[in-house]
Amino acid sequence: MPAIIRATNLSKTYRIGKVDVPALRGVSFDVETGEFLSIIGPSGSGKSTLFYLLGGLTRASAGHVLIDGVDFAELSDAQRTEMRKTKIGFVFQKFNLLPTLSAMGNIEIAHEIGLGHKPIDREYFDHICNLLGIRDRLHHRPSELSGGEQQRVALARALVNRPAIILADEPTGNLDSRNSDIVLKMLCQSNKEFGQTILMITHNPEAAAVADRTISMRDGQIV
Repeated sequence: MPAIIRATNLSKTYRIGKVDVPALRGVSFDVETGEFLSIIGPSGSGKSTLFYLLGGLTRASAGHVLIDGVDFAELSDAQRTEMRKTKIGFVFQKFNLLPTLSAMGNIEIAHEIGLGHKPIDREYFDHICNLLGIRDRLHHRPSELSGGEQQRVALARALVNRPAIILADEPTGNLDSRNSDIVLKMLCQSNKEFGQTILMITHNPEAAAVADRTISMRDGQIV
């Protein structure tokens, strides 16, 4: 199958004071359409920097990221934003829910931003909420939800527009084993049932094991 994500000789260097600190050193790999790939490595290995580059949230110092054949380096900031809204769903370790909105509001706003010109698919919305076990928590604000419930809301937010790609950065990092299992099961189901390509960043070998394939990183390189 064709690569929906392609990283080619990807490097990122941060300037800290007068010192250049390399975070990525020439990383190259492909992710096929419909694949579930995990990227594993210790803290400081470059995993999160890679996540931000693949999502178009920051620019590479060198190399290229192609999403469905389109090179992020050739896009304006507005075009990159549009690519993220229409092609990619994000799941972050720290949830990043809006505190003033209910769980339902947090999910619906992602639809309004990405596909506001189309009515929300209520059948699909209900389906993912039921699978994630948050149906009876939709009218609660994030402060009224447990960490596991907040992450499940964040996952529903990432899924609601049916993006071709889900990028998940340590999605089980702050969760207990029960909620970790729910999130990982949903990512697997999104991959198998909905055909979404999943790229998951993790330091947890047990979480990484649910993927079709695993890439290991250390010191900004694939090992």
